[in-house]
Amino acid sequence: MVKAIFPGSFDPITNGHLETIKKASQSFDEVVVVIMTNTSKKYLFSAKERAELVEQAIADLKLANVSVLTRPAALTVDVAKELQTNIIIRGLRNSADFLYEQQINEMNKKLNPAIETVYFMTSSDNSFVASSMIKEIAKFGGDVSQFLPVKAALALKRVLASHEK
Repeated sequence: MVKAIFPGSFDPITNGHLETIKKASQSFDEVVVVIMTNTSKKYLFSAKERAELVEQAIADLKLANVSVLTRPAALTVDVAKELQTNIIIRGLRNSADFLYEQQINEMNKKLNPAIETVYFMTSSDNSFVASSMIKEIAKFGGDVSQFLPVKAALALKRVLASHEK
């Protein structure tokens, strides 16, 4: 049985993330989506809220071989070791993503030489979708429903409305 992890911040989960999760679920026996923290980002949602949104999106897609784990204070390679896998999934939208992910891959390999990163290219529909851009659009009242799972779009609207008060 081959297990892979898909680490990320998922603030919030996007249709691009879901596309990668679906592709990974078709390629591996088990996929664990790991909710993590990038110290250079500011989050709208707590790690618990992000995990709940990912769980809801996965449930809506009926992906039985995908689970969610929250590890906001861990290194990706340590989570991989904890889960007894050496496979990390990453989604790529464009060549800039590849260059960034290549650096992360090299660092991960320095920390654990057994780590292998598997990349999935997003479709053209999702090649421009980024959580940071979606949050910016939503903050100024734009409709983001085409970029996010329904429950994530509603949660984003709710969180932004509470920040305005």
